[in-house]
Amino acid sequence: MTTAIVLFNRDLRVHDHPALTAACERAERVVPLFVLDPAVPAGRRREFLLECLADLRGSLRTRGGDLVVREGDVVRETMKLAAEVGAETICVSADVSGLARRREERFGEERIEFLRFPGLTVVPPGELRPSGGGDHFRVFTPYWRAWTKYGRRPALPPPGRITLPSKLAAGRIPGHRAGAVPGGETAGRERAERWLREGVSDYGDGHDDLAGDRTSRLSPYLRFGCLSPLELAGRAEAGEEFVRQLCWRDFHHQVTYAFPRISRENYRRAERRWRHDRDALQAWQAGMTGLPIVDAGMRQLLAEGWMHNRARLIVASYLVKLLGVDWRDGAAHFFEHLLDGDVANNSGNWQWVAGTGNDTRPNRAFSPLRQARRFDPSGDYVRRYVPELAGVPGKDVHEPWRLSSLPAGYPARLDGGDDTEREQR
Repeated sequence: MTTAIVLFNRDLRVHDHPALTAACERAERVVPLFVLDPAVPAGRRREFLLECLADLRGSLRTRGGDLVVREGDVVRETMKLAAEVGAETICVSADVSGLARRREERFGEERIEFLRFPGLTVVPPGELRPSGGGDHFRVFTPYWRAWTKYGRRPALPPPGRITLPSKLAAGRIPGHRAGAVPGGETAGRERAERWLREGVSDYGDGHDDLAGDRTSRLSPYLRFGCLSPLELAGRAEAGEEFVRQLCWRDFHHQVTYAFPRISRENYRRAERRWRHDRDALQAWQAGMTGLPIVDAGMRQLLAEGWMHNRARLIVASYLVKLLGVDWRDGAAHFFEHLLDGDVANNSGNWQWVAGTGNDTRPNRAFSPLRQARRFDPSGDYVRRYVPELAGVPGKDVHEPWRLSSLPAGYPARLDGGDDTEREQR
C-alpha cells in the first residue's frame, strides 16, 4: 500500500493545496505532518501558529485524516516518520527563504522521492523572467505587467477523503491561548469573505486612511497559508489595487528566490555606514521617540502584532533615513512582533525603504510630519495609540514633543524630504 507524507509549513489549509491534492491522488495512505522546530523562533507568531495547527487538524479530521505533529529538526523528524509508516514520497509546498531551501537540499540527499509543489504565491517564483535576460525581475512595474498576463492554474478543491496509516500516534499540539486575532483557515476564510463582500471595492480609496483602518488585515492568514493567494487573487479581480498588493507579495518572493540572503545582505548598492545608537533604536522600538505618528505606529505593532501599511512606511523611513539606523535592526524588530512577518516581504520592504533593495529611487525619504497630516488629518490614529495625547486638538497632535533620539541637525528634516508617492502603493 503506497504512503505519502505531506509536510506542512507555511501552507496551513486544505483548500487549494496542490501538495495535499497530489499526495491524495498518488498514494493510498496520506500522512499530513507539521514539525515544530525549536531552533526556529516563532516570536509573537507562536500562539497564532498553534491556533492555525488546531484548526488544520480539525479540517483534516472531518475528512478522515489527522495532523501528525512532531517536534525537533524538520528533516530528521520527517525521515523518522517516513521510516515508521513506510512512506515512499514526501510532498511539500515550495518555499523561497534560505532556511527552506537548505531543508529542501537536505531532503534531496535522502533516499526518498521528494516533490515540490506551488501554493505559497499566485505565480511560482521562478516562472516569470525578464525578456531582456536575467533570472528574475528587479523592478516591480514590468513584473506586474508580466504577472497580470500569466496563465494561472485553477484553484483546487479540498480533498474529499484522507486515509491515514493505522495505529499512528498523531502527537500533541502544545497548549495555547486564543489571541486577539484568531488563527486558522476557518477564521481566515470568514474574514476573506467579509472583505470580498464589503471592503475590497473601496480599497483603492481607503487603504491609506490610518484612522479608518480600511485594509483587509488578511496578511497573517496569507503568511501562514491559511488562505490561498491564488484563490484570493481570482476572487478579488474587481479590486485591482488590492490584487496589486498580492502581486507585490509575489514580487518579493521571486526576489528572495533569486537572492535568499535578503534578510542579511543588501540586495544592491554597497554597504553604507550606519549609525549605531542603542538608545535611539530602543526608543523607536518602544514607541517613545517623541514623534507622535511614529510612536503610534510602533505602539500599534506592540499592542496588536500588526501595523497599518502606511504607518510601516513612515516608521521604517524614520528609522533608516532620519535616524540612520541599519535597516536590519528594524527588520528584526518587525519580524519578531508581526503576525504576518515573513522573510521575503519583511526584508524586501525594509530594503525598499532603505534604498538597498528594489526601489528605482533609492534616496527617497518620507517626511513623517507631512505623511501624518495627509493620512491622519484629524489625528485620530495617533490618539488611539498614544493616549498621552488624547486631549491635544486637531492637527496639533502631530507636533513633536520630544526628539532626543535624532542626530544633531535632523529636526529640520522632519517636515522635509521627498514625499513622492510609492508608485506601486
